[in-house]
Amino acid sequence: MTTTGSPQLITVAPATTAVVRDVVPMAELAGFYDRAFGVLPGAVAAQGVTVTGPAFGLYRGIPGPTVDLEAGFPTDRPVRADGDVRPGELPGGRVARLVHAGSFDGLGPAWERLGTWMGEQGLTAGEVFWEVYLTEPSPEMDPADLRTELNWPVR
Repeated sequence: MTTTGSPQLITVAPATTAVVRDVVPMAELAGFYDRAFGVLPGAVAAQGVTVTGPAFGLYRGIPGPTVDLEAGFPTDRPVRADGDVRPGELPGGRVARLVHAGSFDGLGPAWERLGTWMGEQGLTAGEVFWEVYLTEPSPEMDPADLRTELNWPVR
């Protein structure tokens, strides 16, 4: 596992999104992402909505045996609900951010590093946090080439 750079405190604007949301057993995360990213592009395109950035996964609360999760894309305007696809929003405001380089297996330690840094700065973590998948994964790629941006709103 590698993490690039140091954690930063930045301000982000809220972003309109198209998402699939579910409460998922941790063991079924990959299947949830496959399902969500399988239906989102077609539903978004059918409505003439434009994807404006990379895919993300937003977590509502600290994962346990299950996780309340949204997977989606930022969009230029809200989508209409269509099957599992719903309109959503990434929150704006102050965010602690860290970029993780490497496989998804290293995300847990990267989140821990970001949480520790936030505590050292006297920042209080928000209840939601999200990963932006800067590099689109593919079966033939080297997992070391993956880049995932970790975002944790703070108070």
